[in-house]
Formats: sequence, structure tokens, C-alpha cells
Amino acid sequence: MSRPDGLPDLFLDRSLGRIQVPRLLRDSGLRLVTLAEHYGIPSDEDVSDVDWLELAGTEGWAELMKDARIRGRAVEREAGQAFGVRCFCITRQDLTAAQMVERHLNHLDAIAAACQEPGPFIYAVQERRIERLDLNP
Repeated sequence: MSRPDGLPDLFLDRSLGRIQVPRLLRDSGLRLVTLAEHYGIPSDEDVSDVDWLELAGTEGWAELMKDARIRGRAVEREAGQAFGVRCFCITRQDLTAAQMVERHLNHLDAIAAACQEPGPFIYAVQERRIERLDLNP
């Protein structure tokens, strides 16, 4: 698979795991860093959402995660807005690593197109489409 034009490097939150999802995405030709790789293990378990949101926004990385509830927590929502974070979120908690990767890869062109717009934003990565979510639920 070729990397779509305009797709920034990706940052993976701990919610997607440390091994399977990153490996499968890299095997597909994507450039990414995981929270565990950046902060180290076991330090990654103690990094606040506010800290990695700032990092992702400052670096210009697109964030992949599996926790849409982040938009409902005021401190995290404000950090995402302050740093212009571009988030893409799997909203189902019961998907396997392969299913999560498949969703991202199936919508990679739409994700790259969305990344042409400045953040902040959160998109739900659904089975058939990506859908922009309201930042103020």
C-alpha cells in the first residue's frame, strides 16, 4: 500500500497497544511513533493525556486512538484545542488489532484529506466512513 499524499506522521495512543497495531501499520508503509516508544516503558503508563496531546499537536502528528471519551473531558479537550490536535478514533472497544488496522487503512485517503485541514478535530473511524465528531459533546 502506498502512503497517501498529505498524510502526516502518526502518533499512536496506548489504547491501540504497543505491538500489533503499530507493526501492522508499519508493514503497510506508514510512519508512526507510539506513546511507549516516545516516552519509554514503563514511563508511558504515567504520561497524562494532556502531555501527549501537546506533543502530538506540537509535532504536527495525526493521533490515532481508541477512546472517543477524550472529547468529553474538559482538560483533555482544552489541550487538544490549544495544540490543534488532529485525532482519529476507533469508537468500538471490541475490535481486534487486525480489524482496527483494517479500518484505518480502508480510510487512509479520507484521513489524509482530513489532515489537510488544521486541527483541532476528532474523527470517528467507522466501518464504512470517517465521521467528524463535535468537540463539545
